Amino acid sequence: MTNPPQPSHGYSVTVTPSNPDSSTPQPEKNSAPPPTMIPGAPRFPPPKLQQDQFPSPLFQNPNLLSPANGVKSSVPHLSTPPGPPVFTSPVRPAAVPFRTSPATPQPVAFSSGSTLPTSSPLHFSNGSVELQHQVSLATEDSKLVNESSCALFSAHKVLKQKKLANVQSLGFGALFSPGREIFPGPQIIQRDPHRCHNCGAYANLYCKILLGSGQWQCVICLKLNGSEGEYVAPSKEDLCNLPELSSPVVDYVQTGNKRPGFIPVSDSRMSAPVVLVIDDCLDEPHLQHLQSSLHAFVDSLPPTARIGIILYGRTVSVYDFSEESMASADVLPGEKSPIRESLKALIYGTGVYLSPMHASKEVAHKIFSSLRPYKLNIAEALRDRCLGTAVEVALAIIQGPSAEMSRGVVKRAGGNSRIIVCAGGPNTYGPGSVPHSLSHPNYPHLEKTALKWMENLGREAHRNNTVVDILCAGTCPIRVPILQPLAKASGGVLVLHDDFGEAFGVNLQRASSRASGSHGLLEIRCSDDILITQVVGPGEEAHVDTHETFKNDNALCIQMLSVEETQSFALSMETKGDIKSDCVFFQFAVQYANVYQADISRVVTVRLPTVDSVSAYLESVQDEVAAILIAKRTLLQAKKHLDAMDMRGTIDERIKDIALKFGSLVPKSKLHRFPKELSALPELLFHLRRGPLLGSIVGHEDERSVLRNLFLNASFDLSLRMVAPRCLMHREGGTFEELPAYDLAMQSDTAVVLDHGTDVFIWLGAELAADEGRSAAALAACRTLAEEITELRFPAPRILAFKEGSSQARYFVSRLIPAHKDPPYEQEARFPQLRSLTTEQRTKLKSSFIHFDDPSFCEWMRGLKVVPPEPS
Repeated sequence: MTNPPQPSHGYSVTVTPSNPDSSTPQPEKNSAPPPTMIPGAPRFPPPKLQQDQFPSPLFQNPNLLSPANGVKSSVPHLSTPPGPPVFTSPVRPAAVPFRTSPATPQPVAFSSGSTLPTSSPLHFSNGSVELQHQVSLATEDSKLVNESSCALFSAHKVLKQKKLANVQSLGFGALFSPGREIFPGPQIIQRDPHRCHNCGAYANLYCKILLGSGQWQCVICLKLNGSEGEYVAPSKEDLCNLPELSSPVVDYVQTGNKRPGFIPVSDSRMSAPVVLVIDDCLDEPHLQHLQSSLHAFVDSLPPTARIGIILYGRTVSVYDFSEESMASADVLPGEKSPIRESLKALIYGTGVYLSPMHASKEVAHKIFSSLRPYKLNIAEALRDRCLGTAVEVALAIIQGPSAEMSRGVVKRAGGNSRIIVCAGGPNTYGPGSVPHSLSHPNYPHLEKTALKWMENLGREAHRNNTVVDILCAGTCPIRVPILQPLAKASGGVLVLHDDFGEAFGVNLQRASSRASGSHGLLEIRCSDDILITQVVGPGEEAHVDTHETFKNDNALCIQMLSVEETQSFALSMETKGDIKSDCVFFQFAVQYANVYQADISRVVTVRLPTVDSVSAYLESVQDEVAAILIAKRTLLQAKKHLDAMDMRGTIDERIKDIALKFGSLVPKSKLHRFPKELSALPELLFHLRRGPLLGSIVGHEDERSVLRNLFLNASFDLSLRMVAPRCLMHREGGTFEELPAYDLAMQSDTAVVLDHGTDVFIWLGAELAADEGRSAAALAACRTLAEEITELRFPAPRILAFKEGSSQARYFVSRLIPAHKDPPYEQEARFPQLRSLTTEQRTKLKSSFIHFDDPSFCEWMRGLKVVPPEPS
């Protein structure tokens, strides 16, 4: 992987959408998009526990391969107070099959042999013993770090001095994405790994080898280990053919047919079932959108996909696919958890409640067409919904009869089963419910009881390898705090939508088709000099009996809730003391069962050099990774709105402290100059401070809570876009120029696309909008670009379009830095595109801005008594 690109400062880059002349791209054939992300960030003792994506193939210019291009991400907004309206964007009808991400994981190709060059080993003499390095100490470590794109460090060097290395305002750490697809793919090894008998670390390319005996020295604890003769070789070059000794990332694979007691999969993954749990209390407009989305969803499923359909209101209706002539369902009461006898009668009866698409597509369409709007004259928030009971029944249907075991053979579906809840309101009936009214005298106690019950239900789903995703839509408050524990504990996500239309339909498809590994265990080992102080991510501390134990294994072990591409763990680290060695080592090992029933052990080993020079260390800092680690640590503490306001103050203090510790004092002044090596970091943190995660852009606490949970577990790519929006200006011919996300981009004769992770905005200048032909072409190109740069995201963002001067444009303007308040020389330095404008255009642009009190980036920095760094 290349170094994460630095933010653009006005350089011209050309981006061409694949179909700039069409406002409605042709829907692709559905294929499973990359997996989803799990909200929530559990804490545990020393550490506290949190992903990554790959760039969209859209961009041809290498400068544009910013991590955020092809991220799957985004929580389409809101279901509580009505969100901003969907404006004049050319939205496709919901009944059309939605475009989904083409990132279905491919079966692992079992091939061996190294694809990565290995530098000449050095010889280290130790008496009569000669240890040989597999990778030269002179090798550029950052190149090997970058090849492992699932492990991103905030710096490519480590300071030797403890006092400076552990400056909390900057910090040091890594983002690790266990399930991320990497290019080129990792080396595949179909045998047991060689592991250190003392600490459990894996043999790797940095180990020293005794050629005569095949012994290898562990890089973590420095103990010698045997290799059962496998590393005995006449020369060091012969060892380069072993993948684990030549590549920083390897996958050890055991396929199903090597494991007695399991039925092997022939050529494709065994389809884990998807059960739709649908709210039966919707008004007609919402129901019509939902029906269109459901019909399109069924049409997108592959023939082998197994599906179940459950409706819930005051009762739970489980639809029977054996009745082909009409929609038929078995009904269970919703006020209590289903009794064992009822479930046995259901499961052992004659009904078919999970059926492959090739046999039941028409039946599914009939079921969706038979849905009727809510008839009683009761307000949305006061309707009885037994969501908890419905999920319990769905779990029972997925588990099926215990007679699944026959003659000692267990059928194991690939990956996790999935329950997708389509909710239009809160859970107000039956177990896990809360009263209709927040003013109920016993509401706090009932809420606490409901939270615990929902969390336990989520844990039960996780124990049964089932992920629960909750897709909410509409204007009725759904009480996010009650439903979030269910999704979080099972390894799923909760997503808010404005309605059940296009974005909801896209997310329905991507939720069902994303691959999800199970039984995930992450082990992290570091050199003795390094201490992991905090972990933020979708997991919890592993119990001792869930992983192998070695004599002196100091690994941090994390039980993962699921293993998906869109997850990441944010690791904060410190040094225990001054470092004496020339380098330190980090090893990540994740064990899981993938969707093809193969047991995978992915091992990633990273070596970072240590330095005395502060300047050399600062030069190696990766501003974007450092900013995301800071953001995740900050958001972990911003549980409520008041917390978020406090956290904005901590960002200010962090900037001042970095300038004090690593910057310089301006001569004859009390101002500190921010270190030039970290030129991009302050602006990223300024975006964090004023954006939807910590700022006042998001109006409702439910929405901010959902964004926070998504961000804490999100990949690096999505996290970066959620913090700092990406601004692309449309040019004639359907190309786009990437510019800083400043309000100076709002030029009246242009169209601008702003990608903010969970939302993508299309802004049309008034002058352009007045020309109908040019406006339509620009809008079509912008829409195409927006769809292409988000086609790999889950959840899918909402795409909103509007014209300059409209009331809705404030949602766009509020996310741009108000650089128009800076003096002209400052504007040109940070936004060079201004130099291409005529005097008349500059005057018109200046007069178009409305004054308000929000400071510009430079004003904010100077208000902290810090001189902003020059743009890089």
